[in-house]
Amino acid sequence: MGGQFFFGGVETGRGQKTVHVVTMKAIILACGAGSRLCPLTQVSSKQLLAVFDKPMIYYPLTVLMASGVREYCLISTPDDLPRYQRLLGDGLQWGISIEYRAQPLPDGIAQAFLIAADFIGSDNVTLMLGDNIFFGGDDFPRVVSSFDGGATIFACRVKDPQCYGVVEFDRNGNAVSIEEKPREPKSSYAVPGVYIYDNDVVEIARAVKPSAWAELEITDVNLEYLRRDKLQVRRLSRGFAWLDVGTINALHEASAYIEAIECRQGVKIGCPEEAALVRGFLGIEQFEDLIQKMPTCEYSEYLCSVADEWHRLKGEK
Repeated sequence: MGGQFFFGGVETGRGQKTVHVVTMKAIILACGAGSRLCPLTQVSSKQLLAVFDKPMIYYPLTVLMASGVREYCLISTPDDLPRYQRLLGDGLQWGISIEYRAQPLPDGIAQAFLIAADFIGSDNVTLMLGDNIFFGGDDFPRVVSSFDGGATIFACRVKDPQCYGVVEFDRNGNAVSIEEKPREPKSSYAVPGVYIYDNDVVEIARAVKPSAWAELEITDVNLEYLRRDKLQVRRLSRGFAWLDVGTINALHEASAYIEAIECRQGVKIGCPEEAALVRGFLGIEQFEDLIQKMPTCEYSEYLCSVADEWHRLKGEK
């Protein structure tokens, strides 16, 4: 194993000593009927399905942990919330805190800010969709650590932009419009499921009207920030991977992608224990205590190798 590694899209040196503390809260939205994944979703929430060797929810959670976020609110359906609580607990085992809220009906992404308004309080907030997987580069940690107000969203080139919110740019690279699932997209840049907002987002979300799909659209929130000239759109580089795991084929492709990276590089993507260690949320003793509580399996064996390298780089073994 080398001196640097990726977890959930962030490359970090294992020997790093300084940790940037981010004062940012995060919402993970793990709702939706998952109808395109039926019959798998007849017995499980979509975001609890396996993507290669880990539950899907591990991937967005790890990206946010890698970005330094320690306070979380997970929103799901009333039926599925107990399953997430069994899997993730209160987060203290990873040095974070997780609260839970229910979204009884699929009334849109922007409703998350209303459901979690008391959790957000007076803080900034990042919203990430539980079925989005990101890998490569350090875009998110850099943006979260430097965020100073307004809204920041991302744009990623895709071949089927009509399925997403689409950003139109002018000749200077500035965003001039955003359309939700347009029949004739004005660009090939789609907005992936991660959004960073200042505290005005709660007030803005309260003013959003239901769309033709009877949902509170996140695009309308972004358009209001654009109208106020407070929206930044950052284009993700070609080397950055964004996987929207909403169909059977996409689920299979995501699993194959994760498997290929992990087997080739000998590292795991979407590993919250490793992210907690690297970010300093856990000390090495706490990290090793976690491993001791796990059954012997490939996952725990990998964490043992992480601990061994940590000691080696510290000159302790």
